[in-house]
Amino acid sequence: MGVDDLNNLFLRSALTEENPFISTDEVFLWLEERKSLVEVNVEKIVFEKLTEWSFHKENNNLSHQTGGFFSIDGVKVATNVGEVRSWEQPIINQPEVGVLGIITKKINGILYFLLQAKVEPGNIDFVQLAPTLQATASNYNRLHKGMRPLFLNYFLKPKRGTVLLNQLQSEQGARFLKKRNRNMIVFTEDDISGHQDFVWLTLGQIKKLMKTNNLVNMDTRTVVSGIPFGRYSGEQLGLFDSFNLKTSDNTFSFDLMRSALDFDSGLFTFDEILTWFTSLKSQYTLNLEKTSIFNIKDWNIGEFEISHKKNKYFKIFAANISISNREVKSWQQPLIEPVDEGVIAFVTKKINDVLHFLVQAKLECGNYDVLEMAPTVQCITDSYDASEELPFLNYVLTADENQIKYDTYQSEEGGRFFHEQNRNLIIEADEDFDEKLPRNYIWLTLNQLNMFLKFNNYLNIQSRSLIAAIDFT
Repeated sequence: MGVDDLNNLFLRSALTEENPFISTDEVFLWLEERKSLVEVNVEKIVFEKLTEWSFHKENNNLSHQTGGFFSIDGVKVATNVGEVRSWEQPIINQPEVGVLGIITKKINGILYFLLQAKVEPGNIDFVQLAPTLQATASNYNRLHKGMRPLFLNYFLKPKRGTVLLNQLQSEQGARFLKKRNRNMIVFTEDDISGHQDFVWLTLGQIKKLMKTNNLVNMDTRTVVSGIPFGRYSGEQLGLFDSFNLKTSDNTFSFDLMRSALDFDSGLFTFDEILTWFTSLKSQYTLNLEKTSIFNIKDWNIGEFEISHKKNKYFKIFAANISISNREVKSWQQPLIEPVDEGVIAFVTKKINDVLHFLVQAKLECGNYDVLEMAPTVQCITDSYDASEELPFLNYVLTADENQIKYDTYQSEEGGRFFHEQNRNLIIEADEDFDEKLPRNYIWLTLNQLNMFLKFNNYLNIQSRSLIAAIDFT
């Protein structure tokens, strides 16, 4: 399968919502049915009741007795960026690389993607659409002594199919210490049927479902974000106009598709963008030093939770968990609970007649390489001091209704985060929006953002979540 053929298949699937096997509306009914057949219980407990997890004086952390899964460590952070230049915090330390994989198959000329109805303890509404495989190394190596996940060999031994996407991508840099997952899409011609918790969907259906709050999980969104749609010159894209594909009803969707496909109309070249990003990386510093979880400045360890003294950012609590359809039916673990909802938003603007996205180079303490490309706005609003003026936050929060082109709540990964959701927005800027920016901001087309997705650790999980939701129909 050639690159152009593959890109065309991805694009065709993104433009297709019709599915003879299950309609988009029927997916909601199917998910409700799957949820009704699963018993879920998440109970907050005191830390002393944890059996396989404990606070380790010798390691100065909260960790599992096997040394696997993850640990909650303490870190001291020092940087030369932002209003606050140093702080201490708990952080999730999970050095192993997990696998997030989707099996795809061509049926009647259309690519379909195999997703599962997966229950995670931290999910809002429990059941969300997850990739075919979503597993840490500890899980698929059976440290939990449970069953191996279904379809694992398609990704660990991909000779069973053709690998279409294979990327290492980061998780939340403010919560994880240099955490990465292998994002994969594997094409197969195998007959895969009869699995009641799995469903075949077009890419167009998946994107439509992302318009519903907390339905498509974070792991699906990060895999989908890496899907390429190819590169076209301005002259080639001129054919779109000649076929009158753009109408008054689909203006913004059409502009998004053109931004995703247009290779040569960006305000900046690829080399100029790379120079901007590399220059900032060389100027910004990020120094991390491990510290004891028992002595993190401004944080307390209580009977039930680890929390900030000002009740900011997040909390960590211990949980008894039982889920009837998992490889292991019951277990205990720490979960991270947000103090408040966050806002994640891209501001867009037409420049040179092509839609551009306002991107920031954002430093977070757990980043693998200091900076990653983030949305225009990314914050937990109530956790910032009033003295800290966040660029473009007020613009996003006061945008007129007709400027808001995408607005949903999306959950973070339910295996680590408990009921964490962020408001995801795409805003179309008005004509008066200033194209001059702070030095850590830049205008990129969607095609340019997709180019950087081919490489490790350029776009953060928040930007990928928004890119995944972009719908061309």
